[in-house]
Amino acid sequence: MAISKIGIRELVEFTLRSGNLGGGLNSLNTAQEGARIHRQLQKQRGDNYQKEYALDRKVTLADRPFLIHGRADGVILAGNDTLIEEIKTSDLAFEELPENTLTLYWGQAKMYAYILMTDEDLDQLTLQLTYYRRTTDEVTKKQLTYTLAEATEFFNQVVSEYETWIQLETDLRQERNASIATLPFPFDQYRTGQRELAVAVYKALRLKKQLFIEAPTGTGKTISTVFPAIKAMGEDQIQRLFYLTAKQSTRHVAEQALDLLADKGLVLRSVTLTAKDTITFPEEVDLAPDDNPYLVGYYDRLKPALKDILTHETAITRPIIETYAHKHTLDPFEFSLDVSLFCDMIICDYNYLFDPQVYLQRFFSVDHDDDNFFLVDEAHNLVSRSRDMYSTELALAPLTDLIALTKDQTDPSHLLITSFRKLRRAFFKFAGPLLESGKDESVFNDAAVGFDKAVKQLTDSVGDWLGREQPQDDYTKAVLDYYFSCMSYLKIADFYDDTYRTKITVGDDQDRDITFKQLCLDPSAFLAESLQKGHGAVLFSATFSPLDYYQRVLGGSDDSLCYQLPSPFPPKHQTILITNYIETTYRKRDDNLVKIITSIKTLISGKTGNYLIFLPSYSFMNTVSEAFQLAYPDVKTKVQATKMTESERAAFLDAFTADGDQTLVGFAILGGLFSEGIDLAADRLIGVGIVSVGLPGLSTENDLLRDYFDTMDEPGFEYAYQLPGLNHVFQAAGRLIRSAKDVGVILLMDRRFASSRYTRYFPPHWQYYRTLYRESDLAPTIDQFWQWTAEQTD
Repeated sequence: MAISKIGIRELVEFTLRSGNLGGGLNSLNTAQEGARIHRQLQKQRGDNYQKEYALDRKVTLADRPFLIHGRADGVILAGNDTLIEEIKTSDLAFEELPENTLTLYWGQAKMYAYILMTDEDLDQLTLQLTYYRRTTDEVTKKQLTYTLAEATEFFNQVVSEYETWIQLETDLRQERNASIATLPFPFDQYRTGQRELAVAVYKALRLKKQLFIEAPTGTGKTISTVFPAIKAMGEDQIQRLFYLTAKQSTRHVAEQALDLLADKGLVLRSVTLTAKDTITFPEEVDLAPDDNPYLVGYYDRLKPALKDILTHETAITRPIIETYAHKHTLDPFEFSLDVSLFCDMIICDYNYLFDPQVYLQRFFSVDHDDDNFFLVDEAHNLVSRSRDMYSTELALAPLTDLIALTKDQTDPSHLLITSFRKLRRAFFKFAGPLLESGKDESVFNDAAVGFDKAVKQLTDSVGDWLGREQPQDDYTKAVLDYYFSCMSYLKIADFYDDTYRTKITVGDDQDRDITFKQLCLDPSAFLAESLQKGHGAVLFSATFSPLDYYQRVLGGSDDSLCYQLPSPFPPKHQTILITNYIETTYRKRDDNLVKIITSIKTLISGKTGNYLIFLPSYSFMNTVSEAFQLAYPDVKTKVQATKMTESERAAFLDAFTADGDQTLVGFAILGGLFSEGIDLAADRLIGVGIVSVGLPGLSTENDLLRDYFDTMDEPGFEYAYQLPGLNHVFQAAGRLIRSAKDVGVILLMDRRFASSRYTRYFPPHWQYYRTLYRESDLAPTIDQFWQWTAEQTD
């Protein structure tokens, strides 16, 4: 039986945590700074001081072998005068640390003490807690003499408490594995390509590889990836499955897949993580932590709540979390994270693995855990999302407002006013050349080190101020908001390398509209590091062409695998027509407006039904839709609006009813909310028109992407403009064929689609595309298609 590892910090925190959640200000120093402080203190010790001293002990818990392991910050071996040092950093004064925090600090040192004393045959030693207050550089040292008898009792107590939870976990896993052993595929037969997809996933898992899959709409990607992964889980190849998504709708699809398997006998505990802002109870929102009943005494109520939910529930969705959180008076977001430790499948947003600022430290603080396996759904979305995760900006305007607010305080803090003004001066100093040039932006290859230093100085001052028990009012909240923005900026500064650029922008009001941005052009190395934290990964999408591009930009390793499935539906169920007579480049749009309008009318005249027309921008969409309505007022239309509410989105889609006796034309944004993730099956949609090749708008940042990849001897224009735009096209076109019975027309209104630069990227199920060179060819071609489909159904 493979030995499982338990970190000493993890062990101590789980067994000894008590009291309130979020009762004090934790240290917000960056990882680099924390490591620097540790090194600084360790260097001050003598020659006989051994830093990062590794300690471990094998134990048997619930009949399973475990390795309890950790690293003491420092050890001096000297017989019974041996010393173990534990170093901690935070922003609070030492005397203000909560008692439960000190219990955890000392707890780690006591666990180290037991292992070291038994290894070295010692009767006693000295424990030293060294506390570094980050904001003032003040160091506090506390020591106690600790005997072997005390250490043995403490170690056994902690391990015994943990064993009860290991036994619960063991019982749940045995129940899970027994149900998986006889679990059948939930459908009577596989769709075309579905078995091959499941086999590919299982093989990738067995080989501990990364697998990139393009599986067209209708393949049944979710069940075909989840099912083999769960089968492998039943064989103890993995213990935890992460299903990572970009959208709430795809999280529901994963939940539905588990429901199907549960109907076939699967007993597996899953949890869906919901964003903190969404799931927090309304009554919590305006409460200070010390006044929040869901946080006060949280850890004292947590363990009974965990046993309650784990013994009574399997599919732990948001409503289930909220029910038990109310029952046990626990913050629902934090409760969901604690529940996840005992779940077999965790359904969550990309950021819980990939975002350096919000990733799940309880799972991903270690470099690798073979128990974890990752399924990344609609992974094409991760390209832009990951760039955003590793980029950040800091603006002057809120700082200017904060200075004014500080002056208005009845007892203004001179510390804050001084630090705020220093950073404000830094904004103007480092943006000075840009302001003098009269331009509105400038870009540098290097980090703005001097500016970053000024941001760091502000966070130190604010951290010191916050450590003095400030009132929970609007002013403190405003200070905190900017403080966290600065901390975020510094966090990303830790990652700055040659894949980054610094961009400074100036707005119309030069006294306040200055922004510094750290822009990550290529986060692939960071993504690769995240993907290496598990046993393997499968990244899949219906639109993943070309696969080698996505493998490159999403951190695929040299030995990662690629797999492209054919469409499960007959390619001839859709006709793909390219209007070579229409040009939609910016300069040609007005001249081609009439051709676009008449081509849309020809498309919808072929057959009564529902159609979606996608356009690259709101202004162009409004121009086309208004011209169309003016030319054909009798045709029913729907037009996507900016910032639509949930009810407005639903009303838009509800208008697309099946078997209507009137044609409906919907106008929507290419790459917008109706071009991906909606399902208008059968007669709810019979035609899609796409105007333009969807190139992202020209911008400094897109040009930087282009230039970066060019310098890497890679196709910069394709990576920055063409392929992101083409993915939007594939996604929009994918709204058409959703089932084996669906048929329809895809009209690509841009002559660029007919060039080899685009056709070489068409997926295999687009093999029957036709290029039309005259507008007069469109109507007979569409009529011919509908006549053919009618004959097939007769």
